[in-house]
Amino acid sequence: MTSPETESYDYIIVGAGSAGSALAARLSESGRHRVLLLEAGPDDRRFWVQVPIGYGRSFYDPQVNWMYVTEPVPGFGARTSYWPRGKVLGGSSSINAMVFIRGQAEDYEDWCAAGNPGWGWQDVLPLYKRMESHAWGESAHHGGAGPLHIMAPSRDLHPTCEDFLSACEEAGLSRNADFNGARQEGVGTYHITVKNGMRMSAARAYLWPARGRRNLRIETGAEAQRILFEGRRAVGIEYLCKGQRRNARATAEVILSAGAVNTPKLLLLSGVGPAGELKELGIEPVMDSPAVGHHLQDHLDLGIIYRSKVPTLNNQLYPWWGKLWAGVRYVTQRRGPLALSLNHAGGFIRSRPDLDRPNLQLYFSPLSYLKAPPGTRPLMNPDPYAAFHLSFSPCRPTSRGFLRLKSPDPAEAPEIQPNYLATEHDRQEVVEGLRFLRKLAETPALRRVIAGEAQTGPQGDDDASLLAYARKESVTVYHPAGTCRMGPDSKTCVVDPALRVHGAEALRIADASIFPTLTSGNINAPAIMTGEKAGDLILQDAV
Repeated sequence: MTSPETESYDYIIVGAGSAGSALAARLSESGRHRVLLLEAGPDDRRFWVQVPIGYGRSFYDPQVNWMYVTEPVPGFGARTSYWPRGKVLGGSSSINAMVFIRGQAEDYEDWCAAGNPGWGWQDVLPLYKRMESHAWGESAHHGGAGPLHIMAPSRDLHPTCEDFLSACEEAGLSRNADFNGARQEGVGTYHITVKNGMRMSAARAYLWPARGRRNLRIETGAEAQRILFEGRRAVGIEYLCKGQRRNARATAEVILSAGAVNTPKLLLLSGVGPAGELKELGIEPVMDSPAVGHHLQDHLDLGIIYRSKVPTLNNQLYPWWGKLWAGVRYVTQRRGPLALSLNHAGGFIRSRPDLDRPNLQLYFSPLSYLKAPPGTRPLMNPDPYAAFHLSFSPCRPTSRGFLRLKSPDPAEAPEIQPNYLATEHDRQEVVEGLRFLRKLAETPALRRVIAGEAQTGPQGDDDASLLAYARKESVTVYHPAGTCRMGPDSKTCVVDPALRVHGAEALRIADASIFPTLTSGNINAPAIMTGEKAGDLILQDAV
C-alpha cells in the first residue's frame, strides 16, 4: 500500500446514495465550489441496475450491495435479518423497489415539534416539488420540472391489482390515486421512480447531468476509512481507492451521506460516539457523542402468499419462455413487467377506527418468490405456480435498536441490532395488520381468485397465534433510519436542525440516519429530500 496522497476541495461528501447524489449536484451547481463525492461501490451504468425489475438480481449481488446481516433479533425468535444496502452510485435508490412515498404531513410536524425548526411540512413540501418531475405535471402537490422523474403506471399493471383494490373497497376502504397528494389514506397503485422504462435512481436524476462539471469529482471504488480531524474540526477524509490509501482535505465542510449503517460506522471509526464503547475497542475518542449508532428504527413487513385461481406474474416470469418474452418486450418497447416495480398496488389504512391517521401500509404484489439465504443464488425467482403476495408494514414503529463496531477494522461489518417487536405498541400493530389481511382475503373480490394460502399461515386468529407467526415470518422493508438522529440535545441526538454534528466543526450529516422518527412509508423520497435540504443549509452558510 502506497503512502497517502492529499487532494484539496471545498466540500467532501461521503456516499453517493439517495441524499449524497442530490447534495453533490446542488453544491456543484453554481460552479463556484470544488466538490469531491466518494462512493465505495462502482459506477451505476450497468444493465441490472438500470432495469427496474433488476433489483431481483442486485438483491444478492455483492458488487453493488453491502449485504448486511443483523445480529439475532429477540423479537424474531433469535432469527437474523438480511439487510441489502446499495453499494453503487445512487446507493439504495439503485437497488430498491422504486416506490415513491413522501410520508404524512404529520410526520414532519412531529420532527419540527421535537425541536427541529425548518423541518415542518410547509418547509419540506417546496423541496419535494423542486426535486420532482411528476408524470402528471406541475400542481399544488407536485413539481413538473425537477430532476427526479415520477411515473404513475397504469397500462402495464397486472389485472389482479383490480381484484385487490375491489377487495379493499369491500372491506370499507376508499381509493386514492395519489398517496403524495392531498391525503395519504386510501388504496391505489404506487407511483415509482421510473422514466421511459428505466430506473430513475438519485444517481441518474442528479449525477448523470452533473458529470461534466469541472468542479465536481466523482470517485467510485473509494471506501472512507476515517474522518480527519484537527481538534474537533473535520478537515478531510482518509479513504482507500484501488488499493491505495489517500487523503482528501476539505477547506469548508465534510458531509457524511453514507446511510443509516455506514454513516454512524464512519463516525465511530473516527472517534465520534459513545466514549466508553470507543475506548473498549482501543479507539481514542475525539468527542463523546452518546447517540451515535443508537435510536435505530426500521419498518418491518409481514404478509401472506396466496395461491391464485387466475394467472399472476408467476405464470409469465417463472418459465424460461416467459422470461424470454418479457425480456424481448422490454428491450424492444421498454414496457411490460420488467419496466415496473413488483409492488403494483397498496395503500395506507388505520387498523383501528379511533386512530387519527393511517398506521399501516399495504402492499400488493401480483407475484410471489422465495427469498434464498444471502449468497446462495444471484436471483429471486418466481414460484412455479400462480400466486400473489399481500403484506403490510406498520408505519411508525416504537421499537429502537442500535449499531456499534465489532472492531476498529473498517473492513469489518458493524453489529446491527434492530430490536424489532420490542414494544407492546409494535406487537399490537402486527396482530391487527394480520387480522386485516385475513379479512381482506375473505372479501368476495378476493375469494373469487384465492385458491388457498401458499404457505403455512397463522395457526389461529387469537393474539398469541398471530404474534407467533409475526415473530417467525416478519422481514425488514429495508428502511433503516435514526442512527444519527436530529435534535437539539447533544446527549440524545447527533446533529442539530442544520445537520451539523453536535460538538464538531465543519462536519454535517445528510441521509436517513438523521431522521428523528421514521416517516410513514418508503423512505427513499425523504432521503433525497434530506440531500436537497442539506444543500440549501450548506449554501446559505457559504454566502
